[in-house]
Amino acid sequence: MVSALDLLHLCRAAAERAAKYLRGVERPADPAGWTLKGSRDFVTEVDRTAEELVTEVLLAAEPGSRIVGEELSPELATGGLVWVVDPLDGTTNFLHDFPSYAVSVAAAVDGVIEAGVVIQVPRNEVYSASRGSGAWQGERRLSVSAIEDPAFALVGTGFPFKDPSMIEPYLQQFSRIAAGTSGIRRPGSAALDLADVAAGRFDGFWEQSLSAWDIAAGLLLIREAGGLATDFSGRDIGIEHTAVVAGNPAIHGWLLEVLSSSEGLPQRHGGHGEQLDGNSTPT
Repeated sequence: MVSALDLLHLCRAAAERAAKYLRGVERPADPAGWTLKGSRDFVTEVDRTAEELVTEVLLAAEPGSRIVGEELSPELATGGLVWVVDPLDGTTNFLHDFPSYAVSVAAAVDGVIEAGVVIQVPRNEVYSASRGSGAWQGERRLSVSAIEDPAFALVGTGFPFKDPSMIEPYLQQFSRIAAGTSGIRRPGSAALDLADVAAGRFDGFWEQSLSAWDIAAGLLLIREAGGLATDFSGRDIGIEHTAVVAGNPAIHGWLLEVLSSSEGLPQRHGGHGEQLDGNSTPT
């Protein structure tokens, strides 16, 4: 049985390999000349290369394990050792050289997240956690903020740009939360948003629909830093596509109350708490 610490070392080695690659990628010289198809093709190539660099490390060390990731194997899996990989979280930011994008790698055993690493690529900030051993940024142990009054809270979010039907319910949420807090930020990388909650920079975070690879490492970071991360109903979440609300205990609770007062909230995409067993290992 591989220990959580060993899994953490593998997560970090794999994530650092992808981050080094991303820092060396040359973007298209003329953004004004990008077409929608061209920009997507470019990012897909970068995504796949970064993901291959990650999976080579992980499968070489644990050849019987499985990978969950958008490019190679989007089917969710919970049995045995599963790596949950987002080789480039914040692709639009990456394209525009906006310095908020990340590599996220997590390890789960039988559906329980045991280790996770998020690397803020431009600044080479490494956030890591293993179950029961705390969350860290380098040598600094992380702790969620102590702010209890939402009037003083800074909250992160993500926009539902992929599904127009979610925009109106989201605007209802945004209006209620903006009215009750000191501010809302949307940097554009869910993995980094969750790391910022763990580090106490954000007091809370919510987003309507996220993929497992967006959140797996960040969920563990927050929990190991003393915070809470659930779906909009308050249910604990793991390797699944779901809505997320997170924060220190006080702000998490307040966000749940606000979100429960919004009508017709989409809870997820791909099925609430959707967990699918996958039986194939990517090659």
